[in-house]
Amino acid sequence: MSSSTMRVGLTVAGTTYSMGLHPAAGRPAITPRAVIDQALALGLTGVELPVRLLEGEDVAAVGRYAAERDVFVTLDTGGYEPDHLARVIEIAVQIGAPTVRTVVGGAKIGGDRRPLAGRWQPFLNEVQAKLRVAAGAAERAGINLAVENHQDLASEELLWLCESIDSPYFGINLDTGNPLGTAEEPVDYFRRVAPFVKNVHLKDYWTWWSEEGYLLVRCPLGQGLTDFPGLLDILDASVPGVTMAIELGALEARNIRVLAPDFWPDYPPRTPAQLAEALRVVHANARSSGDWRTPFERGEPTEVIVAYEQRQLAESLGYLQALQRMRTLGPGTREGQGR
Repeated sequence: MSSSTMRVGLTVAGTTYSMGLHPAAGRPAITPRAVIDQALALGLTGVELPVRLLEGEDVAAVGRYAAERDVFVTLDTGGYEPDHLARVIEIAVQIGAPTVRTVVGGAKIGGDRRPLAGRWQPFLNEVQAKLRVAAGAAERAGINLAVENHQDLASEELLWLCESIDSPYFGINLDTGNPLGTAEEPVDYFRRVAPFVKNVHLKDYWTWWSEEGYLLVRCPLGQGLTDFPGLLDILDASVPGVTMAIELGALEARNIRVLAPDFWPDYPPRTPAQLAEALRVVHANARSSGDWRTPFERGEPTEVIVAYEQRQLAESLGYLQALQRMRTLGPGTREGQGR
């Protein structure tokens, strides 16, 4: 096992109430500099900033603020329109961010392709054509353009995009919690996409069975189904030193409807063995009791949701620190380290 230091930053996605970014939070929105300060206070070395958070900011000054503190920046946006992505790539150059992360959508969260039933392949063809143009702009700027597995695109489709666009500056933003969102076994998923990974979101999920499949419910890193030691070994072998960031899951559970007949028609062909491997992970980790709902889903007050976010973030940091110590000490320390 590598003893390399993990380059881990902070996203804003998992603490939207704490940071005033959720519409119902009722508190001032955090500033880019404050995100950087918070990451440093937590012992992290980077941040992932939504482009919308930079509106009205002196972008170059924010970049200098990060650089002076040796904090890496990743930019976060959405969509696949070349003009929009070209503008974000220009902002990345100004702020000194090596990577722009985007999502293409099309499916609803939870791998649900019903909105584009029967039209999924034409949609993918359009995505590929436009991302090819955007990748050209990224390559000219020397900026990575990374498409996330956002419970929309399956690994087969992400690999097709990477191989067909064929640019060293185009690749994947790997969300470690999301392979089961497209009914894929996580470790095999990590292994196949690793050569194309440009940035990583560290996420974990608890699982519950549902009437139509299974639920993915946010949890602190290390307490759910994600095999983080295995993941880091795979990344060390393929993309050593890749930037990563803690991204706790959404405040609403994801229902993956794999037992529903209308889940599958627009998916790439899968063997029964592939589905069995994914379901085996769910089965091994599924909880049979307790309320799966987050405080947000239960309608709890803002201060309860903020405390919930902060507790999960603190527990995630504790897990990553223990994991880093384990990696530094070597393989013998793995024994007794669960997921």
